[in-house]
Amino acid sequence: MDRVIEKKNRLLSKRNIWIMVGGILAALVIYNIFFGDKSSKLNVEKEKITIETIEKDVFKDYIAVIGTVEPIKTIYLDAVEGGRVEDIMIEEGNMVEKGDEIIRLSNTDLMLQISNNEAQVARAINELRQARLQMQQQQLNNESELIDLQRELNKQRREYENNERLYKNEHISYEEYKQSKERHEATVKKFDLFKKAQKQDSIFRAIQIEGLEKSVDRLEKSVDVVRDKLENLNVQAPVHGELASLNPEEGQVINYGERIGKINILDDYKLNVEIDEHYISRVRNGLPGSFDYSGSNYDLKLVKKYPEVNQGKFTVDMVFTNHTPEDINIGQTFRIKLELGQSKTAVLIPRGGFYQSTGGQWVYVVDESGDFATKRNIRIGRQNPQYYEVIEGLQPGEKVIVSSYDNFNEVDKLMLKD
Repeated sequence: MDRVIEKKNRLLSKRNIWIMVGGILAALVIYNIFFGDKSSKLNVEKEKITIETIEKDVFKDYIAVIGTVEPIKTIYLDAVEGGRVEDIMIEEGNMVEKGDEIIRLSNTDLMLQISNNEAQVARAINELRQARLQMQQQQLNNESELIDLQRELNKQRREYENNERLYKNEHISYEEYKQSKERHEATVKKFDLFKKAQKQDSIFRAIQIEGLEKSVDRLEKSVDVVRDKLENLNVQAPVHGELASLNPEEGQVINYGERIGKINILDDYKLNVEIDEHYISRVRNGLPGSFDYSGSNYDLKLVKKYPEVNQGKFTVDMVFTNHTPEDINIGQTFRIKLELGQSKTAVLIPRGGFYQSTGGQWVYVVDESGDFATKRNIRIGRQNPQYYEVIEGLQPGEKVIVSSYDNFNEVDKLMLKD
């Protein structure tokens, strides 16, 4: 019995099927080449990273710094005169009053200098005394001679006047009259010359006396200066305070200008604060600060900025503006909140290790699905100990990875695994 043979479908032949499969695979490869995700990827476990949410809140512009307690003022003790330490009257660590003797020194050269100066003063005083006596004696002699000249002048004048009348009446000769007139005129000139000489002598001796007096005065002042040096051998406290340090030992020889110790004035305190040089342009006198201690808050004000930068830091001095803690000690440290500017609303990203890895130029932003995170460029402005201020690149509500990126090799996408 004949059987009808069905005609086979050539489109579904094995050969055609393989061609179709190969075409589909080739199309997928071409699509992936031109349109596929070519970014570098890295698988990361979520438990090994820190993810934070971007917020919009008030940004408080402050930095946290460490302040060290120092006395409000320190007075240094330097040796005004050199000498040997004979006695230490007050040990370091004790309170001193202004004028208290701290150290007694001795200096034999200074004692000899005083003796020599005093001897010079004695000689100068003796010379002055003798000059005054001579001046007085000469003045008496001049006055006596002046009296004799005045008497002689009066006698010659009377004789001349009488002879003048006699000559007019022709009782004496002309020669006799002429001689009396010449004697009178000579005596007048002698008298005037003597008075001028006496005046010049008085001026000369007055100048001599004045010079001797000035010489004595200078020598006496020199003695006073040396005596002051002798008094300076006893080192005294210039102010009331605490003798914080005292370097010399008994028997030690101290040179002029050598640092002996220091006195701390404890009427008040200040805090010496080290700040990173990154903030040097923003820190200025008058900035406020505060810290908490024993349950109370204490306000501070920046009063002095030291411009020198040392090992990446500069220092400032801050003083208390309301009240000072009663039980603080020199050398004690406090964590201070130093305000650099006014607070304002901003987009905030929590601080984290990412900043050290990227310099704040980009971050990994987590997708809404939570399955991956991609790189995104951002711009950061100010910062405080808790947040960075985001100027552009992020929106509130977005999530970013804030932990360190050091192990990510700057790949484009992080695949987040549970």
